[in-house]
Amino acid sequence: MSEIDYEKLAEIELQKDEAEDMQSEQEEAFVPPPLEDPELNINHPYYDVARHGIIQLAGDDNSGRKVITFSCCRMPPSHQLNHTRLLEYKKNLKALYVVHPTNFIKILWNIFKPLISHKFGKKITYLNYLSDLREHLKYDQLNIPQEVIRHDENLRGKQKGKLPPVVKVPPPRPPLPTQQFGVSLQYIKDKNKGELIPPVMKETVSYLKRKGLHVEGLFRRSASIQTIKDVQKLYNQGKSVNFDDYHDIHIPAVILKTFLRELPQPLLTFDCYDHILGITSVESSLRVTRCKQIIQGLPEHNYIVLKYLICFLHMVSQESIYNRMTASSLACVFGLNLIWPSKGTASLSALVPLNLFTELLIDFYTNIFNSRTVPGEILP
Repeated sequence: MSEIDYEKLAEIELQKDEAEDMQSEQEEAFVPPPLEDPELNINHPYYDVARHGIIQLAGDDNSGRKVITFSCCRMPPSHQLNHTRLLEYKKNLKALYVVHPTNFIKILWNIFKPLISHKFGKKITYLNYLSDLREHLKYDQLNIPQEVIRHDENLRGKQKGKLPPVVKVPPPRPPLPTQQFGVSLQYIKDKNKGELIPPVMKETVSYLKRKGLHVEGLFRRSASIQTIKDVQKLYNQGKSVNFDDYHDIHIPAVILKTFLRELPQPLLTFDCYDHILGITSVESSLRVTRCKQIIQGLPEHNYIVLKYLICFLHMVSQESIYNRMTASSLACVFGLNLIWPSKGTASLSALVPLNLFTELLIDFYTNIFNSRTVPGEILP
């Protein structure tokens, strides 16, 4: 198996099946702690997986689903690993990209394909080179082992005995005047007569407030990828969107998350990232005060938009008896959509403080946002 272990890098996109969305959060897309996690010890149930760095969190894919990299080149001898633990990820699998498959792997796949469920078989895609991942997910977020990168370069070098021609990437197009996704808050404000709350956020929040507060699993469920792209296109072209036409309450929910995730800079700003990571080192009784201090340092526009959003998420959490979305559940969904590092992706160990900070904002909304009033701000 050494050849397979060295040559294969699998990129696993995880997203909970609808039937599993409402399970306890400890079951939800669990990823073992990274090797550098100070809390990792030999008694941790996933110690044998984590200490080898086999599995790493790698942000979200183009559809907002969690991405996990599974580096087979780091697999130890079989007696050093609990393979049963490793296979627990299969039940949450939405798509599996196998990079650098050997001929042996392809032969095995053809042999055993009739024995594999059709549903699982549809999830697997074979890719010859790392660059092929770009059309499926955000390649720059991946933490790819150097030996895999070198192997990829060697494969390309051997292709017809020479390196493949350099593909010229066309320069990015300037954003449309009506653009909503992938542009800054300031750009949207300037193109919308000074409106502080982006239209896409105002419309999705307004719709969800009217029709979604009692929907079980709001913000946890997925929606059609193509439909999301179509709605984004309508917004970017400045056309009206009537969510009633889609008969799916989860579409505006996904659109809201997508808008936040595609901002050039996170709503909580890069400058706040390290401050937020320190929230777990603050005494419990002082954490709300610390949250307030961090929020007070935000630029005025970011503060207004954040307050608008958190006010709405607080409303959602208040209806958790119906929608089962507590502040903690919402934080797990929105944490990485509100803040991420300026380079690379958030490490696994960073998820705890990022989600805790978001949970505190939602739970203690009134306390945290009551001391700063900005002219022109709007609340849901």
